[in-house]
Amino acid sequence: MKTIYSFCLTTLLLVMLPVARADDFKPEPGYISLFNGHDLTGWGYATNHFDGQTASSDGRYSAKAGILTVNPHNPATGPRLRQLSTTQGFPKDFNLKLEFRAATNADSGIFIRKPQLQCRDYLVAGPYKNLKQYQPQDWNQIEITVTNNVAYCTCNGEVLTNALPVPATGPIGLEADRGQMEYRRIRLKELTK
Repeated sequence: MKTIYSFCLTTLLLVMLPVARADDFKPEPGYISLFNGHDLTGWGYATNHFDGQTASSDGRYSAKAGILTVNPHNPATGPRLRQLSTTQGFPKDFNLKLEFRAATNADSGIFIRKPQLQCRDYLVAGPYKNLKQYQPQDWNQIEITVTNNVAYCTCNGEVLTNALPVPATGPIGLEADRGQMEYRRIRLKELTK
């Protein structure tokens, strides 16, 4: 009886929760979405683009219901470290916003024209173990502002770095290293001087 009750309660809670749909989120005025929420159009590995595909050729990245997922490594399908990048470069100053959810001890990264900002389950995997606003295994927002080839990066409003040098142009990328990471609402606004 207890098992049936638990099942019914779980089912009821799932029905009551709002379901995230890829088209529910609209970027703020002036921002363009870098991830369409449906597939990997506009993203790829070097010269291997994944336009119209819901998963990368090795399965490390997949897209579904508004979430771009970095799937755990499978030794049979390819290398442990993989970098998925936009097929477009960004030479102008910009503001990039995205949300991420890290599984326990997950390790990923955000490449900003080439240099990497660590994006992880920060309190466990570091390097930013003293964040007060980070929410483990929940959605967190990264905001990156690049001006004059220097990136200023925050997580939920707390400074991660305020002087990361970046090249004059390049793509935005995501790293697959350890554990599952999820990204959503990836959007960019070019800044005018």
